[in-house]
Amino acid sequence: MTALLIVLAIGFAWSIGAHYTGAVMGMPHALRAIGAWHALLLMAPLAFLGATFASHAVEQRVGSGLTGHPLSASEEVVVIGVAFAVTTFFNRFRMPTSTIQILVFSVVGVALATGTGVSWSSIEHLIGVWAAAPAAAIVLGFLLTLALDRLPLGGRIGAALVAMGACAAFAMGANDVSNASGALVGTGTFSPLAAGAIGGAGIALGVLTWGKPLLRRVAFEIVVVDRAMATAAQLVQAGVVLAAVAFGFFTSMNQALVGGMAGAGLARGRETVHLSTLFSILQGWVLGPAASIAAGYVFGLLVR
Repeated sequence: MTALLIVLAIGFAWSIGAHYTGAVMGMPHALRAIGAWHALLLMAPLAFLGATFASHAVEQRVGSGLTGHPLSASEEVVVIGVAFAVTTFFNRFRMPTSTIQILVFSVVGVALATGTGVSWSSIEHLIGVWAAAPAAAIVLGFLLTLALDRLPLGGRIGAALVAMGACAAFAMGANDVSNASGALVGTGTFSPLAAGAIGGAGIALGVLTWGKPLLRRVAFEIVVVDRAMATAAQLVQAGVVLAAVAFGFFTSMNQALVGGMAGAGLARGRETVHLSTLFSILQGWVLGPAASIAAGYVFGLLVR
């Protein structure tokens, strides 16, 4: 059972890496600040480093802080299997969602089915962070876009945009690897450092093998961006996510980026925001957790 858990965790990390290429490097690539393969080759090692060295507090929260009692290896197999399947489904249809919320609600579904108990106070804290992060990103994206317009960056804005994408890659590794590796920490299979490295390797592999087709959805179809807007949104995303990770919380990379992009779009005028695409992404954010808690509960009954 432990071997199966490790395999599923690596597979889930691989799916996570592919899922977030658009959120991390879509805009630098869309605005021709960096080519597709160069973007992926930059993102992969930085995500690995963030996962290995900056994820430990979040891994411990995921591993043991969401339930009344630690989940068994068989229960964690159900959690990771459900989260892996749901995330891969969204990848297949190029629909941005929150892998963090998919994972957490998979845990809730399994914990309810098995009688393990849910740490509702922890869930409430996470929901508070999830609500605050995109709201803060909208405000910061709006203000930072206006601020960048006043700076004489000239041709250096392209390099700044790539640098923000690099920061976002590190933040993604630190923030999202715990979705896959937290189960390895919670069951005592690996230390946080080793689990982060294993999950980080899976993320990097996902970026390089399946990331290219997923670069474009977030970058091209939410707002009409210029380089100042894209740089502001990417910086806001990295800052919001790293701030959450510093306090042992994790939040959605996509929601932070979409919030930053929406704020940047508002700074340019409402007509730059593609509301129909934005609403379809909001649907994905609702459907992902809903499917996860339902599937987690149903499959959790099998290992009760």
